[in-house]
Amino acid sequence: MDISIIIESLPTLLNATLMTILLAIVSILIALVLGFFTALARLSKIKILKVIASIYVSIFRGTPLLVQIFVIYYGLPQINIELDPIPSGVLALSLNAGAYLCESFRSAIMSVDKGQMEASVSLGMTYGQALRRIILPQSIRIAIPTLSNTFIVLIKDTSLVSVITVTELLQMSSLLIAKTFEPLTIYLLAAALYWILITFFTILLDKMEKKTSKHLVQS
Repeated sequence: MDISIIIESLPTLLNATLMTILLAIVSILIALVLGFFTALARLSKIKILKVIASIYVSIFRGTPLLVQIFVIYYGLPQINIELDPIPSGVLALSLNAGAYLCESFRSAIMSVDKGQMEASVSLGMTYGQALRRIILPQSIRIAIPTLSNTFIVLIKDTSLVSVITVTELLQMSSLLIAKTFEPLTIYLLAAALYWILITFFTILLDKMEKKTSKHLVQS
């Protein structure tokens, strides 16, 4: 392993790591909103909303993320919808993660005792008020571990958007290998950066989870 290659490649790979972080954060924020409202749609009494939400979840949970990326980037132009690589990657990552988060939110909401909703409505709350004040705070506490895990998985999944030339960590590693002809050194360095990134966010999210859960219990 050539130390000089590591020293020369590290700054470039660190810049690419920033793109990986950006992709993951933007995608998870969109996925959280999408997953939450899709979960509400699946729990809705409006049949058309339930059907649409169920189809969306089934498709994006039942097909590989890589195929979804290809369909969005290479397939949509055939129906005159053209997206640049980064928006295509974010869209695919968001839609995929949103489908999984939908089930996390839905399961968390359903795990709250139905009697609490009935009691809230009997006290004069509307369905929306009861959902917002009583059900959702408890559901969020239940769903937090799954949400954190989804984000960690999403960070690793960003490597897949390298196939559509998004210059994140893996794509930059491939470009450096083409210049240095040192695949072992570069890929090990990239793996180390992924490991550091995942470890950092795992610790950070664990602390946030404990703090949030404590706050929700006290409130």
